[in-house]
Amino acid sequence: MKFAPLAVLATALLPLAAQAQVIPAEDFARYAEIDDVALSPTGDYLAMAIPSVDGKETNLQIVKLADGSTIKTLRFGQESHVTGVTWTDDETVTVARAKRFPMEEFTRSMGQLMSTDLTGARQRTLFAYVPDEGTKRGRNKDLGWAFLEKVLDKEPGMALVKFYCYPSECGEDGDTVVFKVDTRTGNRQEVERIKDGDVESSLLFDHQGIARLAYSEQADGTPKMSYRPTPSSPWTPLPASIAGYEVNGGVFAQDNNTLYGLVSDKGEPVQLYKIDLAAGTRTRLAGRDDVEVGALMTAGRERVPFAVAYTAAAPSVQYLDPASEWAQLHAALMKRFAGQMVYFLQFTRDDGKVLFTTRSDRVPANYYVIDRKNGNKIAQVGSRRPWFEGKALASMRPIEFKTRDGQVLYGFFTAPVGAKGPVPTVVMPHGGPFGPADTWGFEDDVQFLANRGYGVLQVNYRGSGGRGDRFINASYKQWGGMIQNDITDALKYAIDAKLADPDRVCMYGASFGGYSALMQPILNPGMYKCAIGYVGVYDLPLLSKSKEAEAEDTERFFSRSLGEDMEVLAKASPAKRAGEVKIPVMLVHGKSDSNVGMNQFRAMDAALRDAGNPADTFLGAGEGHGFSNPKNITELYNRIEAFLGKYIGPGAK
Repeated sequence: MKFAPLAVLATALLPLAAQAQVIPAEDFARYAEIDDVALSPTGDYLAMAIPSVDGKETNLQIVKLADGSTIKTLRFGQESHVTGVTWTDDETVTVARAKRFPMEEFTRSMGQLMSTDLTGARQRTLFAYVPDEGTKRGRNKDLGWAFLEKVLDKEPGMALVKFYCYPSECGEDGDTVVFKVDTRTGNRQEVERIKDGDVESSLLFDHQGIARLAYSEQADGTPKMSYRPTPSSPWTPLPASIAGYEVNGGVFAQDNNTLYGLVSDKGEPVQLYKIDLAAGTRTRLAGRDDVEVGALMTAGRERVPFAVAYTAAAPSVQYLDPASEWAQLHAALMKRFAGQMVYFLQFTRDDGKVLFTTRSDRVPANYYVIDRKNGNKIAQVGSRRPWFEGKALASMRPIEFKTRDGQVLYGFFTAPVGAKGPVPTVVMPHGGPFGPADTWGFEDDVQFLANRGYGVLQVNYRGSGGRGDRFINASYKQWGGMIQNDITDALKYAIDAKLADPDRVCMYGASFGGYSALMQPILNPGMYKCAIGYVGVYDLPLLSKSKEAEAEDTERFFSRSLGEDMEVLAKASPAKRAGEVKIPVMLVHGKSDSNVGMNQFRAMDAALRDAGNPADTFLGAGEGHGFSNPKNITELYNRIEAFLGKYIGPGAK
């Protein structure tokens, strides 16, 4: 691996060609070359999570920063993935074993932790369940999930790990346990056991490594907040003077009393406050009434807050003190990488070197190191998907409009490169529906469709994340009502704004988006020319019954958010109203989908056949809730291209 000096990158910032070339579907289906990068405390090394070409493994690569040479590539088991790459000592790296989930950009931790030295000679399993082999007993018997919470900088190799056991072992109300772990040897010591009645408590630690805030969820889904006013205080309920509803993350100042916390009092979008925990008082520093603080930006080894970023609408940065050294450095990099967002990732122990990433709607992500002690020299140390560099990719345009009942919503419209006037459009609602949200950034589906000549409309309907719990809760039991109205109003806005061609519109969505793809033509006859449902839900009574067999908290959530009136759910089910779907349909599903089972596909497929409108179908062998095999993803893209071309493409009638 050879690191590129910044000077050679200038061409990437030049204006794109007016007419985009056709990018092979395979390029949108390929896995990234880098999943994660971490800078060592000394600044001598980088640790990188590198996926294999087939995506079946993600290995750890140790690279020498000075010349980009690879010291060692380490595997942590056959078909094993690593994530959460963290230096816990100058020459010790700790990772989490992970799983690749379909339709997710990054792998997700499975709650098992491992560590290694630079050469791999001393690999340790820190937390996992290791079965016995014959007469050899596995050392670790951890029946639960472990997550690395905090590296203790002043104690080399030591880190805090949060652990909670499986409900099958401890029941629904297990303890949250904090361990102090020597990542070099695997030795651990229990620090405390938090009996807050929820096994999935989130914790916020001060600089001494003491847990000061605990967040869990009550049976009705609302937050339960506890805190320690001082490091030696017992746990006590968080007072309304600090947060009436929740503190959703934050960082401590070095005094271990001042908390820069993201606060919501009534379920509104979180805003940044400076909180005096001992006094129970606070001062507002930043925030907006309409969208959440998407990220609290911190810098330096001590994680000093210097800005907040808003990501729910058009991305923007608000500096807390524009004159501070970190704000000035960040602002200079934002100017240098115009049109992109810049995020600091890691810092050397002396803050002399900074690892940062840049990304945008047309840049998947690039990684750089800036040497502050060497004239702010910048070198690129990695690119997630370098094959897109120099390609003409489409711009994602933020949009804003009012719904029929006066609610302001945000979304995005991506038009093909060089397009003028209304274009054939694919409406692509995201999944969920409660919590996920579309954000400004590179997205394979969007860029593929735009590259094939289609505009893409995305809307953060009520229920989407990024605007507070109150915004989410307003859409409960509205799968086929308010949420669909929001999607409809978004399309009407795009038509009125001369973005979308009203005579060439199709729907495409996954999961809840697949539900919407089939529900929209029922609610709006004549508005759409075709629909593609991908791993979608189509029979809501069937969904409700399937969730009864899952964990109690899952069952409670679906009871609150979906509802239990089977007659109402049936009326909001495309499979029950298939006779009203008068347009061509394509149904795509994974044969091994454990989230939305094949019974949903079968119900919709059979209902359409019975209505005399059989769907084009594509079933992915071995695929789950979304496809993960690049070959299957490529075939899916090719099928989508052919299907859309037939009904809203240049030759469609």
